[in-house]
Amino acid sequence: MPVPTTPLAVSTVVTALRAAGCVFAEDEAELIFSTATGPAEVAAMVERRVAGLPLEHVLGWAEFGGLRIAVGPGVFVPRRRTEFLVRQAAALARPGAVVVDLCCGSGALGAALAARRGRVELHAADVEPAAVRYARRNIGEAGEVYEGDLFGPLPGSLRGRVEILLANVPYVPTDDVELLPPEARIHEPRVALDGGLDGLDVLRRVTAEAPRWLAPGGHLLVETSERQAARAEETVARSGLIPRVVRSEELYATVVIATRPGPAAPRGGDTVS
Repeated sequence: MPVPTTPLAVSTVVTALRAAGCVFAEDEAELIFSTATGPAEVAAMVERRVAGLPLEHVLGWAEFGGLRIAVGPGVFVPRRRTEFLVRQAAALARPGAVVVDLCCGSGALGAALAARRGRVELHAADVEPAAVRYARRNIGEAGEVYEGDLFGPLPGSLRGRVEILLANVPYVPTDDVELLPPEARIHEPRVALDGGLDGLDVLRRVTAEAPRWLAPGGHLLVETSERQAARAEETVARSGLIPRVVRSEELYATVVIATRPGPAAPRGGDTVS
């Protein structure tokens, strides 16, 4: 239940947030008051935000794909631009599709896709124990979550059956990690950000194994930056998958969709908007 507010209380919080450099101080204050259970929690949340914690870690949730995704310290915060990847996946997924959310973090992508598509067989995996705990909370009974590196913890029975492979791999070049905002650089796990020298190391590892896990006609979807898109497309093609790049100017998002050659599983008659 939201905390009752007064103009003075709101003004005090907004002033503190603005002094800490929060550009959208009014919006953040509204979210804090709507999330906190009492004045003491408001004060504690403002203190953590002023200290530099990401707003989503302070609130305990991030909005993603129309859902409130639980997040906390040490967990990657899902970005709004990644909703574009989920929309692309939802357009490709048939009812009952076998879906894997690799490098799942909080499980936001898998949870959002399951919410959009309903009946899917969802599996998710991440190497970070904290992320796995949150992914299990966010995905709940909609799927299974495993702890381990990339494909390693997945059941062998999924090989050759995955129709939608979501892989929100880290793609920030190592030298650029230090240029990220402190909220990400300090408070999110480096393994979720650092993509190696050119930002494509984890993508290479994923695409090297993906053909063995994808069903004929199955799709791998990865987010990348605009400047990396051409090299990411080449990397995918070398694995034997057929790539194409799609973009959203609205969300400033670039996604590579790579398809394993072969006849796809029959699709249902429903559509996704």
